[in-house]
Amino acid sequence: MASVIMISIIYASIRNGISPMPASAPVRRVVVQELSRYPEAQTIVDAGSGWGTLCQAIYARYREKRIIGIENSLIPLLVARLLARGRIFYVRKSLYVYDYKEADLVICYLYPGAMRRLNEIFRDQLAFGSRVMSICFAMPGWEAERVLTCSDMYRTKIYIYRKN
Repeated sequence: MASVIMISIIYASIRNGISPMPASAPVRRVVVQELSRYPEAQTIVDAGSGWGTLCQAIYARYREKRIIGIENSLIPLLVARLLARGRIFYVRKSLYVYDYKEADLVICYLYPGAMRRLNEIFRDQLAFGSRVMSICFAMPGWEAERVLTCSDMYRTKIYIYRKN
């Protein structure tokens, strides 16, 4: 059984170009704190939610928000669903085909190639005023309205964008 799980994770990691990587506790704290600046953001989408740790941290502080995690890797998705509570919903889908039209705020902890691919998708689908919060990697062609630096050992940057 363990080998099937490992093969599933490895296969999904190769297919996606990255393995599911949970955000560190300092990064989760900064994201959760920063969300307080956007009370109008009622639907939050975690594009590439992996094991669901960020969605859980958001839910712990903002139980009234609708939180959607998008993940296409089966094992992390199943773990996230097992841990889900309240208004957290996980969708097994490619983050490149998900419909972001209802998202008020999208959170990404993705590699640069994924951010390039999402660039046009977000431009086409996000409503005016929606925000994108990108952990670690900047969104090409977008100007950040804020850049935060976390207190983790990597001094991880979080870029906040507003769709104009």
